[in-house]
Amino acid sequence: MALNIADLFEHAVDAVPDLPAVKVGERALTFRELDVAANRLAHFLAGRGIGPGDHVTLYAKNSIEHVVALLATLKVRAVSINVNYRYVEGELDYLFENSDAVAVLHDRTYASVLARCVPRHPRIHTCVALVDPMAPDDESDLSGFGGLTYAEGIEGQPGTRDFGPRSGDDIHIIYTGGTTGFPKGVTWRHEDYWRVFGGGTDFETGTLLGEFDQSEAAAKARRMVKFPLSPLMHGGAQTGLLRHLFVGDLTILEPKFDPATTWDVIDRERVQFLFLTGDAMARPLIEEYQRRTANGLGSGSSLVVVASSAAVFSPEVKNRWLENFPNTVFTDSIGATETGFQGTAAQSRENVRQDGPRVALGPDSVVLDDNGHLLDLTADVGAIGQLARAGRIPLGYYNDPVKTAETFKTVNGIRYVVPGDRVRIEPGARVTLLGRGSNCVNTGGEKVYVEEVETAIKAVAAVYDCIVVGVPDERFGNAVAAVVELRPGHQLTLDELRASLRTSLAGYKLPRVMTTVPKVPRNDAGKAQYPRARELASSADARWL
Repeated sequence: MALNIADLFEHAVDAVPDLPAVKVGERALTFRELDVAANRLAHFLAGRGIGPGDHVTLYAKNSIEHVVALLATLKVRAVSINVNYRYVEGELDYLFENSDAVAVLHDRTYASVLARCVPRHPRIHTCVALVDPMAPDDESDLSGFGGLTYAEGIEGQPGTRDFGPRSGDDIHIIYTGGTTGFPKGVTWRHEDYWRVFGGGTDFETGTLLGEFDQSEAAAKARRMVKFPLSPLMHGGAQTGLLRHLFVGDLTILEPKFDPATTWDVIDRERVQFLFLTGDAMARPLIEEYQRRTANGLGSGSSLVVVASSAAVFSPEVKNRWLENFPNTVFTDSIGATETGFQGTAAQSRENVRQDGPRVALGPDSVVLDDNGHLLDLTADVGAIGQLARAGRIPLGYYNDPVKTAETFKTVNGIRYVVPGDRVRIEPGARVTLLGRGSNCVNTGGEKVYVEEVETAIKAVAAVYDCIVVGVPDERFGNAVAAVVELRPGHQLTLDELRASLRTSLAGYKLPRVMTTVPKVPRNDAGKAQYPRARELASSADARWL
């Protein structure tokens, strides 16, 4: 039994070959058509000597060809390396070097930066230009780095599967978003990745699925239409895509997040499952929805589930969704690229909390105190610790033994991954997510979790979005600083902000520094860019108490 990502996709192809698999805009491919396209590109890659263990970077927006490129890489047992398409030259150099890339599959519009970068990386011997869905007529020159087009690469290549056996021990790498520093390549075995991300384990019971369970269910059950809003260059969206493919669902993708377009797609495609990244997507979406309803335009009647993960889905925004979609299920999930899903909970107006999401932990998840000892989920109610996971966890970070040693720890002979998420143990063996420890602000000996302060600030009427960081302070060591994006036409002073927060936050948690900006720095998946926010909070424009 080879519990390999490519095999699991092919099982779904064999089970539901004529069902639509992926759609971008007006273009869709069935499972069979997607398989044939991936086979053709895979044969090209194999012909270039790319095979088991070779690293192939995917530097592209959401598109049909991006999905094809990912599957083709997996089919030849190579390792896909996700690349943020916003990276500039220095960041690309870092990732190409750190990942030991031998090939780049990229949108053609990135040819100019690749012409400067690729010659500095002699390992890279193959570059294939995909059609950029936002600039389909782009004809950027590829000659400066020996590139060729996707059409040239697949020309004459067979669409058959003849790649030989694969293994559950094959490697799958996801580079983190780099929200707190340089991105790190989280290195998974295929089988373990499927078990924790791809539905290979029943989350509620811990029961392990068999190799054909998902594809056999796909052949029997009515499939769903699912719409992950984040770019595939981020692990969450890539994971969602693969999980949907394994079970025969249709995945809708868009190359750029736009609230109006999103509602148009939801209604046109009758989307049932919507996956978003916290307030950065949820807030503009619900405001666009309310503009539409105010103009007599209904929308979103097909939605069954709205799921948020990877960023704060604040109570104020969540309640607006719950009020407008009373028959839709809303879920909050916690986890990380290093752990997979660790906990999830359905939300209702009765249980929306003013702090972080409160969830029941899934299989193999535990809480460790600051000395690395296991906390008891029943006896240690109220204790704060670090969320950890044992069992099926990554091998470590690619090319980074120092970070691997810091994050992967052995306790009582059991190996755990401890990415730094802090939680508080609640009654009923549940936990509340407080935030990432690396973003915790130690001010005068008190620990402040920035997500809690961000949630409170975003409930202020004048505030549209914010990021909270710590900045150096002579008196307290660090001061809580807020980088705030105001709503159009609104003004807000630091004193006014602090006054509005006094009923919801302890005094030591109140911002002592505020910087207003036209737009807070977030990546394309909506995750906060804390290093840039820290720069803004330390600028001459910052107002201090």
